[in-house]
Amino acid sequence: MTPTVADVMTRDPIVVKPETPLNEAIRILADQHFSGLPVVDQGGKLVGILSEADLMWREAGVTPPPYVTILDSVIYLENPAKYERELHKALGQTVGEVMSQKHLITTQADKPLREAAQLMHERTVHRLPVLDAAGQVIGILTRGDIVRHMAASAGQSE
Repeated sequence: MTPTVADVMTRDPIVVKPETPLNEAIRILADQHFSGLPVVDQGGKLVGILSEADLMWREAGVTPPPYVTILDSVIYLENPAKYERELHKALGQTVGEVMSQKHLITTQADKPLREAAQLMHERTVHRLPVLDAAGQVIGILTRGDIVRHMAASAGQSE
């Protein structure tokens, strides 16, 4: 039988809300050894993902865009709006100010595991929130879950 996402995913994952203090979310990530957390609204619908990459701005800092000055005019060589977004993330105090919310990639529990693994590989994502028909987060599928499934399957076939 072909394994599905439901066979391998972590059910009822720990989630945070946009108003969760960032330090609390960082503690959860560190204590649980997670690399990311689903972010849900009051109704339990997915609104974003908080990942370790989102937190790197705090330590790495933000570099202002390069510019040249000609006759008292400033000409930016990169879009200054990008700098403003990065600065906002670096100074964020809540999950909602720091989380990624564009292009959320998700899956459903009844999908074949192979499809989900292929999606993760092609889109270079480390975790896939698993949603039910109403858009509620019911699980999360991580690369680690897939590797553990592979190890268990290899152990059974020996």
